[in-house]
Amino acid sequence: MTETAAPAPRLSSAAYGGAGWQPRTVTHRAEIGTHWRACGIADETSVLRTVLLSPPGQAFAAASAAPDAAQFLAPVALEAALAEHRALADLYRAEGVEVLEVPASPTHPNQIFCADLFVMTPEGAILARPASAVRAGEEVAVAAALAAARVPILATLRRTATFEGADLMWLSPQRALLGLGARTNEAAAGQFGGLLGELGVRLEVVDMPIGTMHLMGMLRIFAPGLAVAWPRRLAHRAVAILREEGYRVALVPEGIAETEINTGLNAVTLAPGRILMPAGQPAMRRFFEAEGVTVVETPMQALRKAAGAVGCLTGIIHRS
Repeated sequence: MTETAAPAPRLSSAAYGGAGWQPRTVTHRAEIGTHWRACGIADETSVLRTVLLSPPGQAFAAASAAPDAAQFLAPVALEAALAEHRALADLYRAEGVEVLEVPASPTHPNQIFCADLFVMTPEGAILARPASAVRAGEEVAVAAALAAARVPILATLRRTATFEGADLMWLSPQRALLGLGARTNEAAAGQFGGLLGELGVRLEVVDMPIGTMHLMGMLRIFAPGLAVAWPRRLAHRAVAILREEGYRVALVPEGIAETEINTGLNAVTLAPGRILMPAGQPAMRRFFEAEGVTVVETPMQALRKAAGAVGCLTGIIHRS
């Protein structure tokens, strides 16, 4: 059977914009949830729907031989870390949260900290560009996982920009806060200003003190109108901006050990006024509950030695 030649192009055909042509008139944002998976965030407190996790693996186990070189605080037993990571994923599922996964990395021990590797907007993800050589390239695995899950990727940071996702926080659908420090630099702030500006979002940039890691470690938003801040860590201007946005800023009281504050703030908001935090932080739990927050706990004793906890481990893909 011989093939017939293709007909000559006709300007009246649909392929060339003729009568059968159907223009695409729906916006990209409106197509999220159809062609793209349901995803995106524009605040820190709406109900958590989908997260991205990456379990510890071969590289994580090898890092315990030289923890400081891997940016760990101390050696971590792989089996203990895996057990805690499985418990975290199971708890999210029990709360009705969909858990997507990046395969364990054979080369990057810190890939478990998915919150650092991207940040979501209402129209898709912006990939991070981690600041340290140890973490360079982790964003590639996350990009592949997001693409496979049908999450749109809006941008990748370029040139000398460095940024980690735990340095950006949504104050409202029209305003976001970015912390400048060891992990996020001014080049990234400039690029973010443009990217978010295109979405109609005003970016506020504040400096963070020497010796701090991420904005997440000094500020959390647990309910509409309720922010929790670590005094002498969070910039005065950040508190002023929060109050402009109508937040009551609850300051961590004096007398709580720094290690407990740091670990207790490493939490994730599950729904307005309901959070998931590392177990074993009794003073911080009492403080949160006194502010009207319902607390769910999960063990983090082993994973905390890798310099992160619940908030760092959790890449947030969707809130609604």
